[in-house]
Amino acid sequence: MDMKIRPRRLRTSAVLRKMVRETRMDKSSLIYPMFIKEGTGIEEEIPTMPGQYRYSVDRMPFALEKLMNAGVGSVMFFGIPEHKDTCGSGAYAEDGIVQKAFREAKRQFPELYCIGDVCMCEYTSHGHCGILKGEYVDNDKTLDYLARIALSQVQSGADMVAPSDMMDGRVGAIRNLLDANGYQEVPIMSYAVKYASAFYGPFRDAAGSAPAFGDRKSYQMDYHNSREAMKEALLDVEEGADIIMVKPAMTYLDIIAGVKERIQLPTAAYSVSGEYAMIKAAASLGYVDEAAIICETAVSAYRAGVDLYLTYFAPEIAGFMDEGRIG
Repeated sequence: MDMKIRPRRLRTSAVLRKMVRETRMDKSSLIYPMFIKEGTGIEEEIPTMPGQYRYSVDRMPFALEKLMNAGVGSVMFFGIPEHKDTCGSGAYAEDGIVQKAFREAKRQFPELYCIGDVCMCEYTSHGHCGILKGEYVDNDKTLDYLARIALSQVQSGADMVAPSDMMDGRVGAIRNLLDANGYQEVPIMSYAVKYASAFYGPFRDAAGSAPAFGDRKSYQMDYHNSREAMKEALLDVEEGADIIMVKPAMTYLDIIAGVKERIQLPTAAYSVSGEYAMIKAAASLGYVDEAAIICETAVSAYRAGVDLYLTYFAPEIAGFMDEGRIG
């Protein structure tokens, strides 16, 4: 046949296919979420997330060393306190679990890039992401607490803070307090577009952060909405966000692509606990090839526009990049 244009020409060898790839990935873009728990000698597997663990601060360095040896140099800490109260005081306490984790991580691995998840749900006795007024989260009252949490994390060694609460105005409140205390250089990665998702189930088990009543639909986004996602992202840009995150990743690739197109900032996505658990469960039953699914879902996020990728599969993805399977 007389065909001058043959797309298959560029697929004829592995070398050529890699040479003409449109989506490029690098290990420096990976961020690993880690759960840190009060106590000593703790390294307990999370039942709903096989292969993921809760670590005490004394066991954390062994996991961090493995992570860095894999080529993953960024981590986000989530704290599991021993005691909780209505105002989540453990989240901003000088001797809080996350604060201790930052100090120890920076002491042993000064080159490790440490990010703090700024929220209250793991620390409040009611499991909601802010200060309650009756059974409703008081948005404006919560802002002061979130800013205190962010400042406390930075003072303990956090290189970046990432507010995940979805309160209106929290990026501005955090930026103002950090700047007032001389931390103008510390970036904010905002969970700007965080949907009320069923994919968070295993995380709530891992962090003990399930709400004691109701749900979080009055502050997290309705997954029917896409225009609202751009509104949220643009508002956070105006308030001083440096990176915009979309959460979850797998079922929100259209949102990632839209944010990437509209917002002139780096775009992050969080491949959440439910995505991880689904892949692990299907692979354990022999229904899917685990490595192949990890690779394909990761590439789909980058193809949609992700610059930074938070994932529990970060070490595995780094290994697949080394092997040349992806990247």
